[in-house]
Amino acid sequence: MEVQVAPLRAWDDFFPGSDRFALPDLKDISKWNNRVVSNLLYYQTNYLMVAAGLISIVGFLSPLNMLIGGTVVVLVFLGFVWMSHNKDILRKLKKQYPTTFVVAIMLSSYFLISYLGDVMVFMFGITLPLLLMFVHASLRLRNIQNKLQNKMEGIGLKKTPMGFILDALEQQEDSINKLADYISKVKE
Repeated sequence: MEVQVAPLRAWDDFFPGSDRFALPDLKDISKWNNRVVSNLLYYQTNYLMVAAGLISIVGFLSPLNMLIGGTVVVLVFLGFVWMSHNKDILRKLKKQYPTTFVVAIMLSSYFLISYLGDVMVFMFGITLPLLLMFVHASLRLRNIQNKLQNKMEGIGLKKTPMGFILDALEQQEDSINKLADYISKVKE
């Protein structure tokens, strides 16, 4: 399967004034989750650019610790994903509480990195970019182009790096199932 990089969205679309931002409905976690997933897919290249900038700054200031920190986070993430595919209880936890799953990965990484070395590298080089992505994806309202692009991603017309990460976290299956149900209804 060919991996495609999503296009870089215009910066004025990515971060305009407050007119395109709103607090999510904290009572409807499913709707909030859909907004976050949708924005993560749509703005993934913009998020990558912001994260690369922050990681580069921290990496320049402390390259060895950044390399160790990044390696630990990747290995912990892969370990958690592997365990969740082999243990039903973790699979259910990941599917029902994706934020808890990501927090568990980050806390495990934090403790390993604090054991190995510099915690500040973890905080500014790894956690800060992830936190900024989550806050932006939570607050940014979706537009028509965003929704259309995500439908294409959901039905497999285009596979992107963020799509693979969200698949590993099992955050796209519901969207794909809903879209498949909709398509089958339209055909009838």
